[in-house]
Amino acid sequence: QVQLVESGGGLVQAGGSLRLSCAASGGTFSSFAIAWFRQAPGKEREFVAAITWSAGNAYYADSVKGRFAISRDNVKNTGYLQMNSLKPEDTAVYYCAATGQYYSLSYYYTKGRGYDYWGQGTQVTVSS
Repeated sequence: QVQLVESGGGLVQAGGSLRLSCAASGGTFSSFAIAWFRQAPGKEREFVAAITWSAGNAYYADSVKGRFAISRDNVKNTGYLQMNSLKPEDTAVYYCAATGQYYSLSYYYTKGRGYDYWGQGTQVTVSS
């Protein structure tokens, strides 16, 4: 039904920037909250950022706050993650996720269990 396709990953030096894209199809994009998660080798999947369907609220992991910015373009049915001041510890596979659910507690937007649809992931590698 709903498909999410990430793109924009690649190799970048520490301190550099990348912008990830999440193209959505098969649903009403404007009604979905969009999130980014990442998983590094040997580590658990962790929350990165989320934006609600109205784009009125955004949430960030402490580790990326001030460096990353999540946004969305409902006309293009695409979500974005702008990553600045990248660090080697940002190296991971980044996954886009979406849900049509509204959560009154922001906690659920920061957890993988809160999302119904997932992309295939895109690799981000930050060299030192």
